[in-house]
Amino acid sequence: MAKVFDDNQSPWLIDAVDDPPAPPLDKDLDVDVAIIGGGFTGVSTAYHLRRRFPERRIILLEAKRLANGASGRNGGMMLNGISFSDDPEVVAKEYALTRQTVDDIEAMIREHSLRVRYRRDGCVHISTTQRAADDAQAYVERVARLGVPLRFVRDVDSVLRVKRAYGAIVDSNEGLINGVDLIRAMRPLLAGVDIYEGTPVTRIREGETIKLATPRATVSAKAIVLATSGYTPHLGYFRTGLLPVISHVIATDPLPRDLLARIGFDRYAGFFDDLPRLAYCGVDVDGRLLFGGGATGAYAYRFGNATTFDARLDDSGARATRAILTRYLPELADIPIAHRWSGPLDLSLKRFVAMGVLGKNIFYSLGYSGHGVTLANLSGRVLADLYAGNHEPWKDYAFYMKRPSGIPPEPFRWLGYQVIARLTGRSPFKRPE
Repeated sequence: MAKVFDDNQSPWLIDAVDDPPAPPLDKDLDVDVAIIGGGFTGVSTAYHLRRRFPERRIILLEAKRLANGASGRNGGMMLNGISFSDDPEVVAKEYALTRQTVDDIEAMIREHSLRVRYRRDGCVHISTTQRAADDAQAYVERVARLGVPLRFVRDVDSVLRVKRAYGAIVDSNEGLINGVDLIRAMRPLLAGVDIYEGTPVTRIREGETIKLATPRATVSAKAIVLATSGYTPHLGYFRTGLLPVISHVIATDPLPRDLLARIGFDRYAGFFDDLPRLAYCGVDVDGRLLFGGGATGAYAYRFGNATTFDARLDDSGARATRAILTRYLPELADIPIAHRWSGPLDLSLKRFVAMGVLGKNIFYSLGYSGHGVTLANLSGRVLADLYAGNHEPWKDYAFYMKRPSGIPPEPFRWLGYQVIARLTGRSPFKRPE
């Protein structure tokens, strides 16, 4: 029987390759670039910077272990799109970029024979009302004229046996990936980048040379990368731009293949809905079903941007999430939940991702708002260009030089979150209309 993780660890760690930790930093350093954070953003940026600037000294500082944060605690869905725009030309351009990003991940895995568990057989975006289904069909027709390869279906049972769905968009270029596998497999590709785990950055002093304080040493860097997702406000940046919302996720042990086939998960990696408290569901290559979101109780915000949260198999977050899973997939009502974990999302007010540079030497990518698997891996390519002074390829994208803001300080943010979430059952933040 698979191990039950009762210490808030995700099942992405099950059967992952051994990954001995890098030692913590214990001596002062002078470097060209210091990357703070060892998730998708940090590792992707290290990968691209190393390839383009092999002569420069690049280090990566991770407070705990690589993939300890959202990159190792997510639902694994590799999705297309960026800004939720209804403009067909914007949709087509953003779709092409994110599809290319997933293509690049897949190509890297194949080129280097990386041991990464993933599937890319498509995801289903379900519409939960008739009006939403009509709008989704019209949307697909508009963007199809510009070559965006989406398909709309009215008979949702023909793709996935999901209840309460009035229609669905099928995107065959999306998929699901084990983020722990990807980050651990990429470690050898970062040869030449010095990695220090167990090394939290406690203070940043800006200047032409930036000083980073860590528990045992100081780093002097000509440039830094904030690859810290929902942890970024703790470093003093984007305090009114990001809200670290804790997302609760559950998973089963591997399910029988005939059961998965009856539901449709032999053909599609997962689905997500269109509700404010977005629910998402996927099945990994080992047959585990993962489910998150869907209810107010499936998310939480802790006072002061706290990013840790206890997780137990039968706590309120697990029960709320399980109830939504059963509503969509009643056939799984009696299937035991074997895994339960949580992780911080870096929500922005309008749910947009932001990539750019503060001043001349502080680079950032954040605000993924639950869509970080694709976008955080894209960020390495973007930030490498910005570091090189090549801004032109990105100026027409919605994320370029965005600086999220507008979230009130404490105690108003905590009060606002509780009032809106608990009284209305809706998310305090919404996608732009």
